Amino acid sequence: MLITLCYLYLWARWGRGPAAQVRSTLWRLRSSRCSFTFCGAGARPRGSRVCLRRGGRVFCVGDSQCVDDLSRWALALASPCVLDAAEHIAFVTESIRAQGEPPQHPASSSGPVVHWADCCLPLALRPGEPHQSLARASVEDFSRLGAAFMEDRLYMADGLVAQRIVSVHLQDSTLKELAARCPQQPPESPGAPPGPDAMAQAGREGPQPPGLESDCCPLHLSSCRECLQLESSTIESVRCASEENFADLRSQDAADAAEGSEDPRPARGEQPPGLRPKPPNVLVYVGPASQEAAGRCGQVRRALEDCVGAERYAVYPLSPDSALRDPWPDNCVLLVLAARDPLPEPLLRRVLDFLAAGGRVLGLCAALELGGWQLAPGAPGQVLSLAVSPSVAAGRGPLRLSALGSGRVFRQEPGQEVRPGQLEGFLEGVTRDRLIVQVPYGSSGGQAVLCQVHLELPPGSADVQTQEDLQLLRASDDSRVQVLREILAALGLSCHRTRVPSLTPLYLLCVEEDGRPRLKQWLLQHVDAEGCLRSGKLGLKFVPSCTAGLEVTPSLMPVVTDAETFSSEHFSLGVYRENLHTQHLGKTVLFAEVTPTTMSLLEGLMFQAPRDMGFIAIAGRQTQGRGRGRNAWLSPAGCALFTLLVTVPLRSPLGQRIPFVQHLASLAVVEAVRSLPQHQDINLRVKWPNDIYYSDLMKIGGVLVNSTLMGETFYILIGCGFNVTNSNPTTCINELLAEHSRQHGVPLPPQRPDALVGRTVTVLERLITAFQDQGPDSVLPLYYRYWVHSAQKVRLGGAEGPEVSVVGLDDSGFLQVLQEDGEVVSVHPDGNSFDMLRNLLVPKQR
Repeated sequence: MLITLCYLYLWARWGRGPAAQVRSTLWRLRSSRCSFTFCGAGARPRGSRVCLRRGGRVFCVGDSQCVDDLSRWALALASPCVLDAAEHIAFVTESIRAQGEPPQHPASSSGPVVHWADCCLPLALRPGEPHQSLARASVEDFSRLGAAFMEDRLYMADGLVAQRIVSVHLQDSTLKELAARCPQQPPESPGAPPGPDAMAQAGREGPQPPGLESDCCPLHLSSCRECLQLESSTIESVRCASEENFADLRSQDAADAAEGSEDPRPARGEQPPGLRPKPPNVLVYVGPASQEAAGRCGQVRRALEDCVGAERYAVYPLSPDSALRDPWPDNCVLLVLAARDPLPEPLLRRVLDFLAAGGRVLGLCAALELGGWQLAPGAPGQVLSLAVSPSVAAGRGPLRLSALGSGRVFRQEPGQEVRPGQLEGFLEGVTRDRLIVQVPYGSSGGQAVLCQVHLELPPGSADVQTQEDLQLLRASDDSRVQVLREILAALGLSCHRTRVPSLTPLYLLCVEEDGRPRLKQWLLQHVDAEGCLRSGKLGLKFVPSCTAGLEVTPSLMPVVTDAETFSSEHFSLGVYRENLHTQHLGKTVLFAEVTPTTMSLLEGLMFQAPRDMGFIAIAGRQTQGRGRGRNAWLSPAGCALFTLLVTVPLRSPLGQRIPFVQHLASLAVVEAVRSLPQHQDINLRVKWPNDIYYSDLMKIGGVLVNSTLMGETFYILIGCGFNVTNSNPTTCINELLAEHSRQHGVPLPPQRPDALVGRTVTVLERLITAFQDQGPDSVLPLYYRYWVHSAQKVRLGGAEGPEVSVVGLDDSGFLQVLQEDGEVVSVHPDGNSFDMLRNLLVPKQR
C-alpha cells in the first residue's frame, strides 16, 4: 500500500492536471475502502498520505471514515431512488459562512467556477459551525469538486465557503434509515400531486429539527418525516441533474466529456472575457396616459427608429406604473424622457439611480435638471436658430439648424463651468442660451443629454403654426435628424440604420420527397377556387412558380410549390434534412427569406393539416417578430427563426400540463447545441419560463407558445428565435463557440441556423415523447441541469417584497419557491414585460 501511495505521489506531482490526477487516484484506490480528503494543509488528517498539493491545500488518502448516525441531520431528498447507484462516492462537505460580501472567484484561479450543487446529489444537511452537507457524486463529479476546491474555484450557495471535503462510507443500516425517512408517493393516484390544502397542512405540521434554521437549509421544507410530497420530486430533481437519468434523450453523436473538463458557468453576474451584455431596449416615458401623450410617444418612437437600426434596438413605451414598479433598469440601454411636467419624486429617484449605475438618459423637452443646469423661461413655441458643437463627427465645426423650441432654456448655477468637449447646443445670437447639454452623472459612467428643442418633431407636425416656420424646418430637416443621431451616438447607441427588407414569397418544401404527392393532393382538397388557404389575418396563395412581379403583402402571401427553383443563402434544405431525425415534426417546410412573423404563416393550416405532415415555418428574417406580451423579438439575418405546429391530446400527460410546452421548447434549443460533439461545456442555459440565456448574463433566444383547444386536441404553435450568427443585438451562439475555442484551445466550427433548427425540432420531439410516456420526471433532470435558477433568490411582489428561494417547477410548470416560514408555494408572473422573475405573485387560493 505504501509503495502504491509513493508511486501515486510522484505521478501526481509530475503528471496531468488536478482533475485528471484526482480522478485516476479515486479509480485506483476506491476498492480499498479508504477515505479521500480535500482540506487545508494544516488540517490534514493524522496518518493520511498526501497525493496532491496546491498552494495551501492538499488531497490526501487515509483511513476509512463512516457516517452511522443521521438522527440529528435534516433529510434533503424527497426520494432515495439513486442511493444504490453504482460507482458513486458519498462525501461530507464542511463549510463556514463567509463574513461580509460573498466570496468572489479569484482572478488568479485557473479555470472556471464549479458550482457544488451542479456536481452532486445532497442526502442530508446539518447546520451549525461548520455547516455539514452529506451528498453523493459520481467519480467524475467528485474529481471536479476536489480539483475546484484545490484551485479555489468551488462555489457554494448561501454565502458558504467550503473548508473540507471528505469521502465517507455509508453503512447499509444508514441507507435503510434514509430510505425509511423519505416520504412515499401518494397512493391514490401515481401521477397526481397532493392538493393545495394537503400541501399547506404538510408545511405547517411538525417542529423543525434541532438547530435547523431556515436560512441555512433552503431546500428543507418541514420536519424530516413530513416533507412536502411533490409529484415530480421537484426538490430532488433540482439537485439530481445528472446525465445518467436521461441518457436516452442525448443525441447519438454526443461526445463524452473531455478529460478534466469543468463547468464553464461563471459566478452569478461575472462577466466573461471577450463578451459583454448589450441590452437592446430603448424606453420612452411621456407621463400619464392621455391621447396627447400617446401621440407624443408615437412621434418620439418614429424619430428614434429613423436614427437607429430597427434590427438592433427595440423601442417600447414606458408607462408610469411600469416605470415605478418594473425592473426596467436591468434591460434598458437608453431611457428617453419626453414628459413636459416634472417627474414624480419616486420616479425621479429611480432615474437618478439608473444614471448613477451607468445608465443613459435622453431628455426631449423634459422638465429634468441635472449637473448644475437649471431650467429658465425662453421664447415659447418659436422656431429657433441654434448651433450644435462640437460635432461627434471628427473634423467638422458646429452644425447649424432651425428647430421648434420648448419655451425653456438651460442656465448654469453660479460657478458651474461646462467642461471642454461636451456636446452642447446653443442659440445663435447675443444670449447664446444653451438648449442642449451633455451631463456626466456619478462615477460609473452615467450620461444624460438634455434637450429643449423638439428634435423628435418632423416639419409637418401640428405644432408648427406658420408657413414661414414650416419652410425653415423643412430646410433643416436633414440637420435635425443628424443632430439627433449624434446625440444618440454620444449616449452609446449605434446609429447605423438598416433598411427594412421587402417581403418575399414563401416556398413549400418537403423533407421527404415521397411525401410531396400526398401534400399536393391535400392542398387540392383544401384550397379555394383561387388556390388560397385563408385564416382571419392572412391568406396563403399557392402558385406553381415564382414569376416576375409576384405581389407579396402582409395579408396575402404567395407560396411557390416548385421546389426545383428554390435556393437561399439563409436556408439549405439539405442541411436541414441532415439534422432532422423525427417521426412527424418539421417534415413540411414553409420558408421565406423575409416575412412579418412565422407565427402567422401556420394559423390558416393548424386546424386542417394532418399531424404526420409536420408543418414548420422558417424565415431568414422577420420584420415584426413577436415576443411575450407587448414585447418584440428583433429578428436580423443570422437568427434561427421558426414556428412549429404541434398537436397534443387533451387527455395526455402533456395535455394536462400545457405550460410545460414552452419549457420543453427552450430546453430543446439548449440541448440541440450542447449535445453536439465537444459542445457540452458551452454555457447555454434555460431561464424560466421561456428564455434561452448565455449563463445568467444575457438573453440570446426565446420561445412563444400559442395554444388552442378544439374538441379533445390542443393545436399548438411554438414560435422560437435564437441568435446563431448575429452578434447583435445581444450575442450569439457562434460568438460563444469562438470564445470557448479561444479559452480552451478546442476549435469548434461555427453553426448554421438551418442545422440548429433541425436539431432543435429533433430534440423537441424526443422530449415530448418522453414526457407523454413518463411524465415530468422524464425531462425535469435535464431541464434543471441547464436552468439558471439553482440557489437563486427572488422577491415576491416587488423590490421590497419578501425574499424567497427558487426550488423548482410545480406540476403545472409554474415556479415553486420556498418562503421563510418553510412553506413551498407556486408563484405566477404579474404580467410585467421586462423580467418574468421580478414581481412574482402568490396566486390567491380559491
